Amino acid sequence: MHIVLGVTGGIAAYKAPDVVRRLRDVGADVRVILTPNAARFVSPLALAAVSGNGVIIEQWGHSGHGGVDHIELARWADLLLVAPATANMLAKLAVGLADDALSTYAIAHRGPIVVAPAMNTSMLQHPAVQMNLAVLRERGVIVLDPDSGLLACGDEGSGRMPDPPVLADFVKQQFATRDLEGRSILVTAGPTREPIDPVRFISNRSSGKMGYAMAEAARRRGAKVTLISGPTAIPAPAGVAFTRVMTAAEMHKAVMDALPSQQIVIKAAAVADFTPVAVADHKIKKQADVDETTLTLKKAPDILADIGASSPRLFIVAFAAETDSVESNAREKLVRKNADLIVANDVADPSIGFDSDQNAVTVIARDGSSTKIERAAKIVVANRILDLVVERL
Repeated sequence: MHIVLGVTGGIAAYKAPDVVRRLRDVGADVRVILTPNAARFVSPLALAAVSGNGVIIEQWGHSGHGGVDHIELARWADLLLVAPATANMLAKLAVGLADDALSTYAIAHRGPIVVAPAMNTSMLQHPAVQMNLAVLRERGVIVLDPDSGLLACGDEGSGRMPDPPVLADFVKQQFATRDLEGRSILVTAGPTREPIDPVRFISNRSSGKMGYAMAEAARRRGAKVTLISGPTAIPAPAGVAFTRVMTAAEMHKAVMDALPSQQIVIKAAAVADFTPVAVADHKIKKQADVDETTLTLKKAPDILADIGASSPRLFIVAFAAETDSVESNAREKLVRKNADLIVANDVADPSIGFDSDQNAVTVIARDGSSTKIERAAKIVVANRILDLVVERL
């Protein structure tokens, strides 16, 4: 693996020597491009020492640390990893600005690009930053969602760069064998919304992040992926057949229509169990003399059960989001839904539950065996789940 590591001027740049070391541990040859601001946080000499290669800082000519012309470097590299990626660098990459060594190199690079944003939560949530991230994702750039926790500024929230071992593991996964080449995989993701009237609905807290990560990981491993998603704030991933639905009934129809051409189903969506019996055609008004009201519900279509009963039988990966007795409830669901694997996760834990960029799960197989996947970015967890799928195929 030939990796170019771009280091930009955020506090997380101090982790760069460890990132290089971890990348070398997984078999990568690493060349580092350091922005001038990043050089305020980390020594070029330290990066040269751990990488065994010179470090590029200056855009014009050699840096004095063994720098290599950006076109020559682009011919050599397999992957560009920008970690940390500041708001400034994300903006440059989004618009194609090339005014330093790293942004100029990024224009020449033709392999995969992975960015690991790292900044204060308020900066990360700024509309311009989110727009730039959306542009990069649409262009096929892999965006590793930042971790949540205590930030260097003392705030707590999302914005921490994933730890160096996680980055190295993810890069290694990008060079894995395309072991799902030729396989057709259907992934469902996100919640459903069951309307009560034109302005109200019943839903749940699913963000769709885990399902989208499963679709992205499967695509990168060579699968032909169909993603059917409920309403989420996540852009449709590149390179997959994408269908947006709203209700459980719509998702049921979309899934059953797509099923005949599939071999594997990964059922990550959080579909409503119940839906209103009647939907008002106008907004239901609050009445001053009425303190209580009753909403009558009926069972929504059981998509997973219908997939399990389909013929010919597919390989089914189910998900179980639980708040208590997590593993025992998941095992019962595995049998009841006729699945091959079930992914159990504890959504009562806010660090890995709804809306989190990370997950930690237990995958239980039909033969009763179980595999724990420790806390990691959801794209990393997705690849480890797919490893277990491949083993059983």
